[in-house]
Amino acid sequence: MTISVFFLGLCIAGVLVAGLLAGCFIQRRMSTKRIGDANDLARRIVEEARKEAQAQKKEILVQGQDELFNQKRELENEYKEQERELKSREKKLQDMSERMEEKMERLTQKEQDLLLQERDQTRKERQLEEQGEKLSAQLVEQERRLQEVSGLTAEEAKTRLFEEIEARTRHEAAKMMRHIESEAREAADRKAKEILACAIQRYAGDYVGEQTVTAVTLPSEDMKGRIIGREGRNIRALEAATGVDLIIDDTPETVILSAYSPIRRQVARMALERLIQDGRIHPARIEDIVHKCEQELDVQVREVGEQATFDAGVHGIHPDIVRLLGQLKYRTSFTQNVLQHSLEVSALCGMMAAELGMDIKRAKRAGLLHDIGKAVDHEVEGSHAVIGADIAKKYGEGKDIIHAIAAHHEDVRPETALAVLVQAADSLSGARPGARKELLENYVKRLEDLENIATAFDGVSKAYAIQAGRELRVMVNSDNVDDDSTYLLCKDIAGKIEENLTYPGQIRVTVIRERRAVGYAK
Repeated sequence: MTISVFFLGLCIAGVLVAGLLAGCFIQRRMSTKRIGDANDLARRIVEEARKEAQAQKKEILVQGQDELFNQKRELENEYKEQERELKSREKKLQDMSERMEEKMERLTQKEQDLLLQERDQTRKERQLEEQGEKLSAQLVEQERRLQEVSGLTAEEAKTRLFEEIEARTRHEAAKMMRHIESEAREAADRKAKEILACAIQRYAGDYVGEQTVTAVTLPSEDMKGRIIGREGRNIRALEAATGVDLIIDDTPETVILSAYSPIRRQVARMALERLIQDGRIHPARIEDIVHKCEQELDVQVREVGEQATFDAGVHGIHPDIVRLLGQLKYRTSFTQNVLQHSLEVSALCGMMAAELGMDIKRAKRAGLLHDIGKAVDHEVEGSHAVIGADIAKKYGEGKDIIHAIAAHHEDVRPETALAVLVQAADSLSGARPGARKELLENYVKRLEDLENIATAFDGVSKAYAIQAGRELRVMVNSDNVDDDSTYLLCKDIAGKIEENLTYPGQIRVTVIRERRAVGYAK
């Protein structure tokens, strides 16, 4: 039993030892295999690395060769370009050299030609001097012979010849003078028409700008946007309702109303001011306000016309003519208000009729109505005198009144004393000083500019613009300006005024130099 156990233990131990030995052997074999695999892997990696290194080396060599080739080609191209430039410059220099040689040859030839010409000129001068001496001798001989033949001296012959020439040409000179005067009149007439046309063209823009626009002041710049409205509907509605163009530009807080009709401009101004004051600006409101303003202005026009007839002392005038008289308040002629002008003419006609013993009322009536055509002359074609006569005839005025209206500007020949009175009164009212002139601001500025131009010259002590700017009196310092210098100073001032100012007619410049000596007797 014990032996069996012992043998069993030995068997088990042997089995364990054999297993252990077998495991060690197997593990060793596996380790050897792994080492071999690792060595193979290492060899393959090394071989692959060596191959890759060789490939990269070849690639680097190829790239280097390409770069060397490219650089070589660029250097060759640059060398060729420089060579071409050098050849081009060499050719240009050669051409320039050839041209210079040609110029030198031409200059040499010209110099030789000039020398030859100079010799010829000298020879010709000698010949001319000799011929001149011969001619002088011949003239002296001829004069001597003529004196012997005629029995007159040279001075007596000249005197008689001049007398004959003067007598012969006097008649021709008279005919030539008449011809020149005729041509001068024709040229003056043509030039006058050109000057008038140029003046009309020059001043038309300024006149239209002053006479056909009305400025409306706005409380703020934001009001411009409200007047224009969304997509411009408000301004279109206002222009359509009034017939006036609205100009909204960069002028601060100002809107310009532009139209030839003063009545339309007045309606538009009233409507725009009310819309601005009310604040509600939309197309329906605009049409309502414009309609009300037209009604109110019509009432105002009638009241103004009635007041004018009352002031003139003229009664029994047709209501439509009274309305036209009221419209003259918004009409100007040469910056003179036509209604005030008509009242002045009416008063002047009345005074002259009283002095002549004529009918004062008829004279005042004709004077008041003489410019009635100007109320509608922008709507009806023709002269305002003829239009006014047609209106007076339409509303039953007398023949003498109609004739006076038609004849006050020579559209019809004046045949009655009343027509002559109206014509004279119209001229008196328009020609009086200050009646028809530029705006007050422009007038004052022109006078200031006149005086400033004169005082800017050295030696001027004082300058005064007198006679409404038609004359400039300049006082100079007698110590700095002598008598001869005053004439030049006057011309310089006149020239400066012509260059810098625009004015009607002409301006007389008077330079005054005065030296005073004061003494006292004791």
